[in-house]
Amino acid sequence: MKLATYKDGSRDGQLVVVSRDLGQAHYATGIASRLQQVLDDWNFMAPQLQDLYEQLNAGRARHAFPFDPRQCMAPLPRAYQWADGSAYINHVELVRKARNAEVPASFYTDPLMYQGGSDDFLGPCDDVAVPSEAMGIDFEAEIAVVTGDVRMGASPEQALDGIRLVMLANDWSLRNLIPAELAKGFGFFQSKPATAFSPVAVTPDELGDAWEGGRVHLTLQSTWNGRKVGMCDAGPEMTFHFGQLIAHIAKTRNVRAGSIVGSGTVSNKDWTRGYSCIAEKRCIEAIQDGQPSTEFMQYGDTIRIEMKGRDGQSLFGAIDQQIVPISEG
Repeated sequence: MKLATYKDGSRDGQLVVVSRDLGQAHYATGIASRLQQVLDDWNFMAPQLQDLYEQLNAGRARHAFPFDPRQCMAPLPRAYQWADGSAYINHVELVRKARNAEVPASFYTDPLMYQGGSDDFLGPCDDVAVPSEAMGIDFEAEIAVVTGDVRMGASPEQALDGIRLVMLANDWSLRNLIPAELAKGFGFFQSKPATAFSPVAVTPDELGDAWEGGRVHLTLQSTWNGRKVGMCDAGPEMTFHFGQLIAHIAKTRNVRAGSIVGSGTVSNKDWTRGYSCIAEKRCIEAIQDGQPSTEFMQYGDTIRIEMKGRDGQSLFGAIDQQIVPISEG
């Protein structure tokens, strides 16, 4: 099934069920008003939502209305946890190679991960307000999953069973703030503003055979200022699958329902497939030409991130955003 959260003036919005073709929606009020409620009581509420989803797809839902992604908040507008990995080791290799540094051997066996802010996510069509263009504004096209409860010490295979939903993410970065923050030895903070998510989150079964081994074997498309810059294959080169990423979190703590786990920037060794973040493009330029030439994003720039199924239809809807200055007042 496919789920979204509509804006209603509150912090957590209203849960809606969305048809498979993303054409129609229906409020889930009779079952649950918020997505977190469903995640907390999945075994009871998910079958009821599935019934409504089937009615909606069959044209039998009495109070259906046209789905509008511009009315969407993030599927989970705020979450108990947002942990983002760097599961595509090619991305790490490029960044290291661009500055003539080796990738530590441990990076191939132990995932990189940081814990981001989860109190204020962006909706898929929300403007992205940034204090200054000089901060090095960069998009990062990713896949993310939402979990149910996963116990401490769970294996990667057990962790896979805890995945409830899949969605897309734009994990915004302010690249020019990162070096000074990392030099402090305490990780990202100001350099990682609010993350945006796709209009719709879907259960893994909606992906069909594209969901295999904890990976999504489809193409993630990134379009910057109307020009397609990335057509990256999200499947084969994901070094650590989502079960491994969740198990990494669960090594020393329980993972609770409503946790979001990101894949990190989707990246391919074949440079002709483009890029899912500008930093990677700049690394390639530095390797090839000795210095980067592509500038980071400016006010007025747009980014669209989308993934289509094997039938050519959008699976999650698109993240479609514009960079703006911070408004006064």
